[in-house]
Amino acid sequence: MGSNWSDRRVVVTGLGCVSSLGHDPESVWKNILAGQCGIARVANFDITGYDCQIAAEVRDFDPVAAFPSAKEVRRTDRFTHFGVYAGWGALKDSGLDLAATDLDNVGVFIGSGIGGLQTTEEQHKILLSKGPGRVSPFMIPMLILNMASGLFALYHRLRGPNLATCSACATSNHAIGEAWATIKRGDASVMFAGGTEATIVPLGMSGFAAMRAMSTRNDDPKHSSRPFDRDRDGFVMGEGGAVLVLEELGHALKRGARIYCEIVGYGNTCDANHMTAPDPEGSGAARAIHMGLRHAGMRPEQIDYVNAHATSTPVGDVCETNAIKRVFGDHARALAVSSTKGATGHMLGAAGGIESVICCKAMQAQVVPPTINLENPDPACDLDLVPHVPRERRIDAFLNNSFGFGGHNSIIIGRRFVG
Repeated sequence: MGSNWSDRRVVVTGLGCVSSLGHDPESVWKNILAGQCGIARVANFDITGYDCQIAAEVRDFDPVAAFPSAKEVRRTDRFTHFGVYAGWGALKDSGLDLAATDLDNVGVFIGSGIGGLQTTEEQHKILLSKGPGRVSPFMIPMLILNMASGLFALYHRLRGPNLATCSACATSNHAIGEAWATIKRGDASVMFAGGTEATIVPLGMSGFAAMRAMSTRNDDPKHSSRPFDRDRDGFVMGEGGAVLVLEELGHALKRGARIYCEIVGYGNTCDANHMTAPDPEGSGAARAIHMGLRHAGMRPEQIDYVNAHATSTPVGDVCETNAIKRVFGDHARALAVSSTKGATGHMLGAAGGIESVICCKAMQAQVVPPTINLENPDPACDLDLVPHVPRERRIDAFLNNSFGFGGHNSIIIGRRFVG
């Protein structure tokens, strides 16, 4: 950023989420600390014959409380259900009184990596079996990936900046980072930002399995996602949504808001290396981290905790380790680094959102969440990976990494709020 970059400060005042570990941040955090895993055999459809038969599904979920009516729920895709519900939870958690707020100054950036895949699949079946006249008039607004962002704004009359980021598994961090920049520029005082994903459907499971990207440890779901472990064999798909309320500091203080942390840095780069494979040396990710540190005016050694993207793929976890060592040098060994995807599965476009929620809870509790299933650490992933159990530790600043197909790198830096 140049010298004219705004000195407006941005804080997190609300958290909302839904995942396989729970339908609110407190439940998710409690289960993360307990070492729980949300991965099981797929139950939403007959998974017999699929290479990968396991996923982190959201169960017993009814989004109707977050919607104007049950009819509106039926007219929207599952990914929109997750996004709107997470936004609603974040709004409640923030204590923001919308009736007393200038809604022209409140925006929404809720992204998705893929959007309404379930709707696409179902409506295509109808087209082939019953003809074009039977395709739903709601098909397009149900499947397009901006609809969670648009409908959440519609339901609450939020007329500020609104868009939906789409950068595969980097989506949520891009949404949060761009929302941060929007407030810094003075274009909004409050932003709802995060991501949502619902791809545990036959087409999604088949497509990722065809890439040989997913674990096939079907006989042991709870131990299938193994970030940084020598025996990892691919990611396990998760679903859900997560949204943060970002707020200009003066606006938050004026209404007496509780502050989780201050967002101080955002990095956004591209590997420009391969369609799906990350840069082996981690140079693109390293540039994103350096960018975030520059925004924050921080030195690498001021970071205490890294929530790693680490998805449990053979190549990706090593590349991220290389990136961390490239940026942090000797301090890399002093960092607490963990991946929570062993517990939540990989929520794709919602991953950075749920992990930002976890980072905020970690800073609030001064506890580092564990990397579960790390039984045989990969020698190439030689960092302090906080295996199995949480660890009390002073956390003054965290780094949240997210990387996506297409070479997208997005990172967020949060710091303990000091007035």
